[in-house]
Amino acid sequence: MAGTKESDLVTAVLLYAIRCLAEGDQLALRGIGFGPKEIEALRQMNLADLHRAGSLQAHCLDIRLNRNVFWPMVEHLRQEREAEEVQQALIAADAPLEMLRALFGLGAREYTRLRRMFSVAPSVGRPPEPDEAMEHTLWDAWSKRVADREPGTLDAADYLAIHEETGSSLRAVWNLSQRWSQYGDLSDRSA
Repeated sequence: MAGTKESDLVTAVLLYAIRCLAEGDQLALRGIGFGPKEIEALRQMNLADLHRAGSLQAHCLDIRLNRNVFWPMVEHLRQEREAEEVQQALIAADAPLEMLRALFGLGAREYTRLRRMFSVAPSVGRPPEPDEAMEHTLWDAWSKRVADREPGTLDAADYLAIHEETGSSLRAVWNLSQRWSQYGDLSDRSA
Protein backbone atom coordinates (compact mmCIF):
# COMPACT_ATOMS: atom_id res chain seq x y z
CA MET A 1 0.00 0.00 0.00
CA ALA A 2 1.68 3.14 -1.23
CA GLY A 3 1.24 6.17 0.96
CA THR A 4 0.67 9.72 -0.12
CA LYS A 5 2.52 12.73 1.16
CA GLU A 6 -0.60 13.55 3.18
CA SER A 7 -0.65 10.11 4.79
CA ASP A 8 3.08 10.37 5.52
CA LEU A 9 2.43 13.64 7.33
CA VAL A 10 -0.49 12.24 9.33
CA THR A 11 1.52 9.14 10.28
CA ALA A 12 4.49 11.25 11.38
CA VAL A 13 2.27 13.49 13.52
CA LEU A 14 0.46 10.50 15.02
CA LEU A 15 3.79 8.88 15.89
CA TYR A 16 4.91 12.14 17.48
CA ALA A 17 1.65 12.37 19.44
CA ILE A 18 1.91 8.76 20.61
CA ARG A 19 5.46 9.40 21.76
CA CYS A 20 4.32 12.54 23.63
CA LEU A 21 1.60 10.45 25.25
CA ALA A 22 4.08 7.72 26.25
CA GLU A 23 6.42 10.34 27.74
CA GLY A 24 3.58 12.13 29.50
CA ASP A 25 4.14 15.35 27.57
CA GLN A 26 0.62 16.72 27.83
CA LEU A 27 1.79 20.25 27.10
CA ALA A 28 3.10 19.22 23.64
CA LEU A 29 -0.12 17.37 22.91
CA ARG A 30 -2.21 20.41 23.84
CA GLY A 31 0.12 22.57 21.76
CA ILE A 32 -0.77 20.63 18.62
CA GLY A 33 -4.48 20.62 19.41
CA PHE A 34 -5.06 17.29 21.14
CA GLY A 35 -7.76 17.49 23.80
CA PRO A 36 -8.93 14.79 26.23
CA LYS A 37 -11.02 12.91 23.61
CA GLU A 38 -8.17 12.87 21.07
CA ILE A 39 -5.70 11.71 23.72
CA GLU A 40 -8.05 8.83 24.64
CA ALA A 41 -8.28 7.91 20.95
CA LEU A 42 -4.47 7.90 20.77
CA ARG A 43 -4.34 5.52 23.74
CA GLN A 44 -6.51 3.06 21.82
CA MET A 45 -4.45 3.16 18.59
CA ASN A 46 -2.23 0.28 17.65
CA LEU A 47 0.39 -0.37 14.99
CA ALA A 48 -2.22 -1.65 12.52
CA ASP A 49 -4.11 1.64 12.87
CA LEU A 50 -0.95 3.56 11.97
CA HIS A 51 -0.47 1.30 8.97
CA ARG A 52 -4.06 1.93 7.88
CA ALA A 53 -3.43 5.68 8.19
CA GLY A 54 -0.98 5.18 5.34
CA SER A 55 -3.86 4.72 2.92
CA LEU A 56 -5.47 8.07 3.67
CA GLN A 57 -5.80 10.51 0.81
CA ALA A 58 -6.37 13.57 3.01
CA HIS A 59 -5.18 14.75 6.37
CA CYS A 60 -6.77 16.03 9.54
CA LEU A 61 -4.05 18.55 10.34
CA ASP A 62 -3.88 22.32 10.34
CA ILE A 63 -0.20 23.06 9.71
CA ARG A 64 1.27 26.56 10.01
CA LEU A 65 4.80 27.85 9.84
CA ASN A 66 6.09 29.65 12.91
CA ARG A 67 8.48 32.17 11.34
CA ASN A 68 9.82 33.21 14.75
CA VAL A 69 11.20 29.69 15.14
CA PHE A 70 11.84 28.88 11.46
CA TRP A 71 14.34 31.64 10.64
CA PRO A 72 16.56 31.17 13.71
CA MET A 73 16.51 27.43 12.97
CA VAL A 74 17.54 28.03 9.36
CA GLU A 75 20.33 30.34 10.52
CA HIS A 76 21.54 27.75 13.04
CA LEU A 77 21.54 25.06 10.35
CA ARG A 78 23.51 27.34 8.01
CA GLN A 79 26.11 28.01 10.71
CA GLU A 80 26.41 24.29 11.47
CA ARG A 81 26.79 23.49 7.75
CA GLU A 82 29.50 26.14 7.34
CA ALA A 83 31.34 24.88 10.44
CA GLU A 84 31.27 21.34 9.05
CA GLU A 85 32.56 22.55 5.69
CA VAL A 86 35.44 24.37 7.40
CA GLN A 87 36.21 21.29 9.50
CA GLN A 88 36.29 19.17 6.36
CA ALA A 89 38.56 21.66 4.60
CA LEU A 90 40.90 21.68 7.61
CA ILE A 91 40.99 17.88 7.72
CA ALA A 92 41.62 17.66 3.98
CA ALA A 93 44.50 20.13 4.41
CA ASP A 94 46.06 17.92 7.16
CA ALA A 95 45.22 20.10 10.17
CA PRO A 96 46.59 18.73 13.43
CA LEU A 97 44.33 17.20 16.07
CA GLU A 98 45.24 19.93 18.56
CA MET A 99 43.88 22.58 16.18
CA LEU A 100 40.56 20.82 15.67
CA ARG A 101 40.26 20.07 19.37
CA ALA A 102 40.83 23.75 20.24
CA LEU A 103 38.58 25.15 17.51
CA PHE A 104 35.73 22.61 17.47
CA GLY A 105 36.17 20.34 20.48
CA LEU A 106 36.85 17.44 18.13
CA GLY A 107 38.03 14.24 19.83
CA ALA A 108 40.70 11.84 18.61
CA ARG A 109 38.21 9.23 17.35
CA GLU A 110 36.19 11.71 15.30
CA TYR A 111 39.42 13.26 13.99
CA THR A 112 40.69 9.84 12.88
CA ARG A 113 37.32 8.98 11.31
CA LEU A 114 37.26 12.23 9.34
CA ARG A 115 40.86 11.75 8.17
CA ARG A 116 39.96 8.27 6.89
CA MET A 117 36.81 9.58 5.26
CA PHE A 118 38.82 12.19 3.33
CA SER A 119 41.68 9.77 2.63
CA VAL A 120 44.27 11.94 4.39
CA ALA A 121 47.49 10.00 4.85
CA PRO A 122 48.50 9.48 8.48
CA SER A 123 51.06 11.95 9.79
CA VAL A 124 54.16 10.38 11.22
CA GLY A 125 56.49 12.26 13.52
CA ARG A 126 56.84 15.94 14.13
CA PRO A 127 56.25 18.20 11.11
CA PRO A 128 59.40 19.93 9.86
CA GLU A 129 59.88 23.52 10.96
CA PRO A 130 59.45 26.02 8.11
CA ASP A 131 62.57 27.74 6.86
CA GLU A 132 63.25 31.35 7.83
CA ALA A 133 61.70 32.83 4.67
CA MET A 134 58.48 30.82 5.16
CA GLU A 135 58.41 31.74 8.84
CA HIS A 136 58.53 35.45 7.91
CA THR A 137 55.80 34.92 5.31
CA LEU A 138 53.68 33.16 7.93
CA TRP A 139 54.41 35.92 10.45
CA ASP A 140 53.22 38.60 8.03
CA ALA A 141 50.00 36.73 7.24
CA TRP A 142 49.34 35.92 10.91
CA SER A 143 50.11 39.40 12.23
CA LYS A 144 47.73 41.00 9.69
CA ARG A 145 44.90 38.91 11.08
CA VAL A 146 45.65 39.55 14.74
CA ALA A 147 46.36 43.26 14.34
CA ASP A 148 42.94 44.39 15.62
CA ARG A 149 42.19 41.53 18.01
CA GLU A 150 43.68 39.19 20.54
CA PRO A 151 46.19 36.72 19.05
CA GLY A 152 44.33 33.69 20.42
CA THR A 153 41.05 34.67 18.74
CA LEU A 154 41.75 33.50 15.22
CA ASP A 155 39.05 31.20 13.93
CA ALA A 156 39.24 28.20 11.63
CA ALA A 157 38.65 30.30 8.51
CA ASP A 158 41.63 32.52 9.49
CA TYR A 159 43.93 29.50 9.77
CA LEU A 160 42.72 28.15 6.43
CA ALA A 161 43.26 31.55 4.81
CA ILE A 162 46.83 31.76 6.18
CA HIS A 163 47.50 28.23 4.92
CA GLU A 164 46.16 29.06 1.44
CA GLU A 165 47.85 32.47 1.31
CA THR A 166 51.30 31.21 2.30
CA GLY A 167 51.31 27.66 0.97
CA SER A 168 52.60 26.47 4.33
CA SER A 169 51.26 23.36 6.03
CA LEU A 170 48.45 23.83 8.51
CA ARG A 171 50.61 22.10 11.08
CA ALA A 172 53.25 24.80 10.72
CA VAL A 173 50.61 27.54 10.72
CA TRP A 174 49.06 26.16 13.91
CA ASN A 175 52.34 25.50 15.74
CA LEU A 176 53.85 28.90 14.99
CA SER A 177 50.65 30.84 15.67
CA GLN A 178 50.31 29.10 19.04
CA ARG A 179 53.91 29.95 19.85
CA TRP A 180 53.45 33.59 18.81
CA SER A 181 50.18 33.87 20.75
CA GLN A 182 51.96 32.72 23.90
CA TYR A 183 54.71 35.32 23.51
CA GLY A 184 52.20 38.15 23.89
CA ASP A 185 52.60 41.52 22.12
CA LEU A 186 54.80 40.90 19.11
CA SER A 187 54.20 44.04 17.12
CA ASP A 188 57.53 43.98 15.25
CA ARG A 189 59.13 40.63 14.52
CA SER A 190 61.51 41.92 11.85
CA ALA A 191 63.73 43.79 14.36
